[in-house]
Amino acid sequence: MFASMSMAVRYLKSAVFAKDFPEGDRPEIAIAGRSNAGKSSYINALTNSRIAKVSQTPGKTRLLNFFDIGAHYRFVDMPGYGFASRSGDEMKSWQSMIEDYLSLRGNLVGLVLVMDINRDWDKDEEMLVRFMYTVGRPVIVILTKEDRLTAGEIQKRKKAIQKASNIQNIFTVSTVKKTGVKETEEFIFQNWVKGYKL
Repeated sequence: MFASMSMAVRYLKSAVFAKDFPEGDRPEIAIAGRSNAGKSSYINALTNSRIAKVSQTPGKTRLLNFFDIGAHYRFVDMPGYGFASRSGDEMKSWQSMIEDYLSLRGNLVGLVLVMDINRDWDKDEEMLVRFMYTVGRPVIVILTKEDRLTAGEIQKRKKAIQKASNIQNIFTVSTVKKTGVKETEEFIFQNWVKGYKL
């Protein structure tokens, strides 16, 4: 049985600086994506809860939000990128926070990149994935809002993203219909969490 379906999910804390992060006592999975990609909705669907706040204002999240998933692992909801109204200083601060976390957090085991299935792979996604590879962490892509497309359209979009990103582990989900969600957790748990040792 998957961790989030059998154990409670708990909001732990929000932080910016490493000194304020929770103890690295379990594997962490970072969740990143554009401000309107559906990250919070995905976390809520996966954990069968409403623990992640779904904002009507894209780009509202400014902190790293830590959620314990039972006793097994932790999700880290990262601020959305691609929100143009942020000031230059705010963008630099955001970039510094993200890069410090991704490069220095020893118990980070992988990154889930959440994308709207209707968006094309862009330079922002490419830069993030390349950065993850430089720090030696794997990436999977989750394409949200599949309920808005036909089965044929879903496969076409998935193949297009695979080709553009050169990432094979790509999943499609609907947080409305809860389709594809368990499959993503199974992959995360089996490949990134199950064999983890502190």
